[in-house]
Amino acid sequence: MLSLPSTRTWRRLTVWLHVLTSVGWMALAASLAVLLALAAADPAARASAVLAAHHLDAVLLAPLATGSALTGIVLAAATPYGLFHHWWVTVKFGITLVQLYLGIFVLSGMLDGARVAPASAPPAALLTTTLLMVSAIAFQAWVSIAKPWGRTPWTPGRPKPGTGPRWMFAAACAAVVVDLAVGFVLGAPMPVAAVAVLPAVLIGVRARRSGDPGRAPGPERTRATRSLPGR
Repeated sequence: MLSLPSTRTWRRLTVWLHVLTSVGWMALAASLAVLLALAAADPAARASAVLAAHHLDAVLLAPLATGSALTGIVLAAATPYGLFHHWWVTVKFGITLVQLYLGIFVLSGMLDGARVAPASAPPAALLTTTLLMVSAIAFQAWVSIAKPWGRTPWTPGRPKPGTGPRWMFAAACAAVVVDLAVGFVLGAPMPVAAVAVLPAVLIGVRARRSGDPGRAPGPERTRATRSLPGR
């Protein structure tokens, strides 16, 4: 009889997808910076460079950013790390929220404006925002490796949380694939799967920990500490 992949397997797939989407996010942000710098420096290439930047942002960068954020949050919330137990995880979480806000409400809007007015050079803030995004992702990668700053003041006396069930990691993996496919087909970001999965996972994590607050980590939880969100 065919058995379903274990929680450990799904968690590893989630780690793999997190690394893949994070690297893709940074690569696409760097590509946007190059295209925007070209648009600012060469009026003859301006229209095509801005159009290419806008297309990459809509079709790939936005879904990759959403996928990276979703898998990172799930890997923190549904494992013994938690979102607010270690400063390095909490800082990464905060930076990710700021990046998503800037990307969705600032960068994409400015790219739309630059696309409809190709005769004018892209605003300097557009290139600056893109470079800040690249720098922030690079900083988050360092934080994932160094794990600085220790534990937060909210952790003393609390039992270490356990690893979430298989469905949380499987749902996160499926959401990334679905949102990437939808974005590619529609030519515009449409993170419907991520929006549906993330609240379900967070509610599930909270319900499990509220229902069994003193549960000690078992073998699966011990193994979970070896896989790090953001690596």
